[in-house]
Amino acid sequence: MLQYSIQNKVVYEIVNYARILIPKVFYRHKLHTILPYIQTHSNYNQIQQRVEYYCNIPIHSTLNDTAIELRELTYRKKLRTYFFDLVEFTRYFDETYRICYEFGDVTHIPQVPTIVKSRPIMQGNGNSVLFKLNKIRHFKWIQDDVPFQNKKDILIGRMSVYQPHRLQFYDMYFDSFFCDLGQVNTRKGNTRYIKPFMSIAKQLEYKYILCLEGNDVASNLKWVMSSNSIAVMPTPKFESWFMEGTLIPDYHYIHIADDYSNVEEKLHYYSEHPHKAIEIIQHAHEFVSQFMDIEVENLVAIQVLKTYFEKTNRK
Repeated sequence: MLQYSIQNKVVYEIVNYARILIPKVFYRHKLHTILPYIQTHSNYNQIQQRVEYYCNIPIHSTLNDTAIELRELTYRKKLRTYFFDLVEFTRYFDETYRICYEFGDVTHIPQVPTIVKSRPIMQGNGNSVLFKLNKIRHFKWIQDDVPFQNKKDILIGRMSVYQPHRLQFYDMYFDSFFCDLGQVNTRKGNTRYIKPFMSIAKQLEYKYILCLEGNDVASNLKWVMSSNSIAVMPTPKFESWFMEGTLIPDYHYIHIADDYSNVEEKLHYYSEHPHKAIEIIQHAHEFVSQFMDIEVENLVAIQVLKTYFEKTNRK
């Protein structure tokens, strides 16, 4: 059974359109009670650790001419989920505060502190301030009632395949007996790899699920790690609000080489040592649990913006 953090996209959009109609002064007044509450919250240390991870820009950081005041944030139909997820929390702050942001799959490091959905995992990525954007697509969780032992002993992969690294994996393993791979896009890629769409529920019948990054992060990684199946992937190169950069190889997921050369070897090992596989599932569930508390998620988001504005909007 699927358990979505936001149950229905229609409801999500109705709620967010309605929020736009509520005067922002109501939220700015409410902030005066929220900030002291964060300081006394039972999970304050965890909240602060995550805030520092997402927003590690230095004090007295400066913005450039691309910055706009919060009152200038405008609705964009094509990227409306990004807009909704940002203004849900910027509305708590002074409308004259300036902000830089980039919507979409961001794989570069901006020149100035900028709110983004994703960033490269590397030293010096501080100008990429992570925020929970496009969450209707990326943050969904699984209530998986099928034990790992009862699943098919095969690696399942269903995704759009046109990036060179995804094509490389399919070139190597499409005909393999221990994989069931399929390309769901009909344009680009390789027509030989095209197979029908497979629902999440059907993918959960398999022990191992392929999680390869696309333009940035692997969008299926979050729901896979909340299931009783195991994510199979190389070391991630990009991260989001999910903090992919903190994942531990062969502890939170089955780690494969960047050149994919050891996939069969790793799957064989965990099939022969199911107790090790179950340990990975338990660790993955523990990792996912920190994102399950909606109140904490909202408090972290508010604190990230507070930190961003304090460090970039000093007069």
